[in-house]
Amino acid sequence: MKRCVFLSAFVAMFMAVLALPAADEPVVVKVWPGKAPGEKGDVGEEKFEEQKPNQKKVKRLTNVSVPTLTVYRPAKDKDTGAAVVIAPGGGYHVLAWDLEGEEVAQWLNTLGVTGIVLKYRVPRRPGDAKDQPPPQPLQDAQRALSLTRSKAKEWSIDPKRVGILGFSAGGHLAAAASTHYDKRTYETMDDVDKIDCRPDFAVLIYPGYLGTKDKGELASDIRVTKETPPMFLAVAGDDKGAAEGSLVMTQALRRAGVPTELHLYETGGHGFGLRPSEQPCAAWPKHCGDWMKARGLLQAKGDK
Repeated sequence: MKRCVFLSAFVAMFMAVLALPAADEPVVVKVWPGKAPGEKGDVGEEKFEEQKPNQKKVKRLTNVSVPTLTVYRPAKDKDTGAAVVIAPGGGYHVLAWDLEGEEVAQWLNTLGVTGIVLKYRVPRRPGDAKDQPPPQPLQDAQRALSLTRSKAKEWSIDPKRVGILGFSAGGHLAAAASTHYDKRTYETMDDVDKIDCRPDFAVLIYPGYLGTKDKGELASDIRVTKETPPMFLAVAGDDKGAAEGSLVMTQALRRAGVPTELHLYETGGHGFGLRPSEQPCAAWPKHCGDWMKARGLLQAKGDK
């Protein structure tokens, strides 16, 4: 009975989020001033993949050569000044554009947070090492964080409350951006690249590729230190790879003294986003919002 009541309440909340009018129409800006680093534009025309029978209804964007930020602003009377760069998942092959992008930005708006959906480059390029994460997404994420801070005044953002949130491969990208902020992975282009690209906090939802397959260790490309930003992680226990990687990541963060909160839900599988569900994992948006509030990230601008 309690589960039914919870689900009904969550469905009502989700539908209300989707029905909310945007404070302003989303603004779209290019991540790079010209071509992205090393970009040859040889992956074909950008498109949404055709929906396959019995496939979860998701808008899957691929062949991205021109990275962008789509900026969803909250209502002015709710705006806290916090902002989150959102990295949709998709195995570094596609971007789950609505499930893990647009819908997430709209949810963040209800918290008074500016949601910024990062359209990063996918799929892997010819010549990318198959046993390592592709380099282009991290380049796009580093630039996106600096670009967001450069727009702080224009977008009414507090440059000290800029986070990153990612799902699946996007969760790996969020972790990489949170542990590779000390050195650019590309040659600097302009004054934007002089601005800090370290996220102030990170949210990893069923993140992929964080652990080694056989040793149960943190992946070599993720470098956790005491300077790594605070993190919130959420994953389902029956999502084996993501669950194990999340546990390894949490252990590394705790050892480094980084404030961390992990929610390991019994069931939910992979790719649940924040759509209504009877699964325990459907509670993660509330838990994440509570975590952000407890860390002072949702304070109104005049309360600081």
